[in-house]
Amino acid sequence: MKSFILPALAVTALLACQSFKNTTSMDKTGTATAKQGWTPLFDGKTTAGWHTYGKNQASSAWKAEDGALHLDPAAKKQGAEGGDLVTDEEYDNFHLKLEWKIAPNGNSGIIFFVKEDPSQFHQTYNTGLEMQVLDNNGHPDAKIHKHRAGDLYDLIASSKETVKPAGEWNKAEIVSKNGKLDLYLNGTKIVSTTLWDDNWKKMVAGSKFASMPGFGTFKSGKIALQDHGDEVWYRNIVIKKL
Repeated sequence: MKSFILPALAVTALLACQSFKNTTSMDKTGTATAKQGWTPLFDGKTTAGWHTYGKNQASSAWKAEDGALHLDPAAKKQGAEGGDLVTDEEYDNFHLKLEWKIAPNGNSGIIFFVKEDPSQFHQTYNTGLEMQVLDNNGHPDAKIHKHRAGDLYDLIASSKETVKPAGEWNKAEIVSKNGKLDLYLNGTKIVSTTLWDDNWKKMVAGSKFASMPGFGTFKSGKIALQDHGDEVWYRNIVIKKL
């Protein structure tokens, strides 16, 4: 028995040391992020800082688990409420970073400049712009121009396709400052445009949002994670005010 005890203790000590290193590394990263002006929008454990659009808290179909915000369609079938998840705060000039993963054949979206006024605007997309989240290989929307993953939904198609397949994590960034908007997917800039000028208004008028007078008009708003009925995960959500 003694011959097994010492190796076992050595392994335990090694694992403990590695765990300490990982924790220390994470702490240092968090501290560095804070010093650089980044604010976490998700603590990795709870839905704090978020609520369902038009509600006081996050609906139960959105779960914080395994370090991600997870929309569980199976829970909705069992009676749990869903709906788009929105931040408690509004943002104007910002740099948003997050990672997303979509289930096969899935559809979701990152919606921003959302004006939360359910009495006037029934859905987040009545006001907010959307960076599409999609399984390009399985969802029928992928056959529609300007509806593929990374597109500024129904407005501007991605200049390059850098999306990873369903079930894999993608890194998305949205940068908006003084009317200049850039979208990045997996490190590549894929959309760049100017908001609110005459060209923008013309573009909106030629889109499916033409009948929504509040769409794309607000210069500040909340950020939303869309419930499109499909399973999706979001993690490592941070924002910097510009």
